[in-house]
Amino acid sequence: MAIGQCKDIEQGEINDLQDLERPLIHEEKAVSFKNDEEENGSMNMVLLSTFVAVCGSFEFGSCVGYSAPTQSAIMEDLSLTTAQYSMFGSILTIGAMIGAVTSGRISDYIGRKGAMRMSAIFCITGWLAVFFSRGYLSLDMGRLFTGYGIGVFSFVVPIFIAEIAPKNLRGGLTTLNQLMIVTGSSTAFLIGSVISWRILALTGLVPCIFLLVGLVFVPESPRWLAKVGREKEFQVALQKLRGKDVDVTREAAEIQVYIQTFQSLPKARILDLFKRQYIRFVFIGVAIMICQQFVGINGIGFYVSQTFVSAGFSSGTIGTIAYACIQVPITAVGALLMDKSGRKPLIMVSAAGTFLGCFIAGVSFFLKAHNLLLGYVPIMAVSGVLIFISAFSIGMGAVPWLIMSEILPINIKGVAGSLVVLVNWLGAWLVSYTFNFLLSWSSAGTFFLYSGFSLLSILFVAKFVPETKGKTLEEIQESINS
Repeated sequence: MAIGQCKDIEQGEINDLQDLERPLIHEEKAVSFKNDEEENGSMNMVLLSTFVAVCGSFEFGSCVGYSAPTQSAIMEDLSLTTAQYSMFGSILTIGAMIGAVTSGRISDYIGRKGAMRMSAIFCITGWLAVFFSRGYLSLDMGRLFTGYGIGVFSFVVPIFIAEIAPKNLRGGLTTLNQLMIVTGSSTAFLIGSVISWRILALTGLVPCIFLLVGLVFVPESPRWLAKVGREKEFQVALQKLRGKDVDVTREAAEIQVYIQTFQSLPKARILDLFKRQYIRFVFIGVAIMICQQFVGINGIGFYVSQTFVSAGFSSGTIGTIAYACIQVPITAVGALLMDKSGRKPLIMVSAAGTFLGCFIAGVSFFLKAHNLLLGYVPIMAVSGVLIFISAFSIGMGAVPWLIMSEILPINIKGVAGSLVVLVNWLGAWLVSYTFNFLLSWSSAGTFFLYSGFSLLSILFVAKFVPETKGKTLEEIQESINS
């Protein structure tokens, strides 16, 4: 898509020639619509649609958090070896990578709502397989199915929210995706400590049921409906989102202009992502996901209890519960700051915090290795990890997903989005898989390595990532190409 030649409906604009052809009285009405009436009228349905969508994010967190509190019970009940349980844990990521590869095409073909419905069905099937498991094969198949479901959720939920939200609230609403992920993860960990692993599997059905029921009452993304040419349905969806008494004439006209332009664009293929007009978008999307994963979140998060024990605690339970609980309020603070402070400052401050947390944890293990200040080692390790997760939750967790949903032009969003999400899940698997090997090499070195990636993330964001706060999606794309 040539920036400056066509106006994407996602930007809420129309070309200059069309504006000049409009009667003056109609233009005045449009301006009034754009200021207050649209925002007030749209809020109820936008908020409901967002709440329904983030049920998928909560499901995402539930799947990720399931394995930590259930390991010993599942291994004992089903007589699993350590290798078999490791397969059960890691196959979630494999399923998510498969889901990531197919997510863009699926959401483009059957719509954002259709993709969420399909993901929920996969997760329900997976949880039931886990619940009824009598051996490791059905257990692994269930985990693979839930992994596939959350792989699709990880793409379609932020995309759907970004496409329906007003630009002044887009950051905060999209950040709810990450808030609900950590809420689901923390909830699974906490209640998994007091109920059986089979009952915990059934709790994973709850967000899926809420999602399937809620999708009946919310509209499809008008931008996707415009993209596939379903004119009558996009008019209805647009009116629902903007309010029944709101004049959507101008926005509908913008969508019509966009449809004409979009139909002239070739269908995006994977090789098209490396063309000059798209390569910067793809580079930023992929690189920021690498930054998110290689600060060490999945290694530290998956093995936090083991880390605390290695630091000298007799049990990692208290520190792990603190880790689980602290994510939710800090992520909520990040959501509130997203549209106030801006994306770029927030992610840079967040990366600085992950550097500090990893550095403190690294120093604690260095002191332990050299038998120095041993009385301070455990408290330094816990402090470092809690600083790390607090800093990650406030920015690094949510901002990359928001930026991904904002910077990709709609005609490559399906293909490019799949690639970006695949890179994220591949990074998650690589970090979690190598964490124990790195710890056996050097506990201090592991945390110093992650702190180094945090510094590189700050430099990358400062150099390449545009500020997207308060900008239309076209303005963001223009700033990237300039």
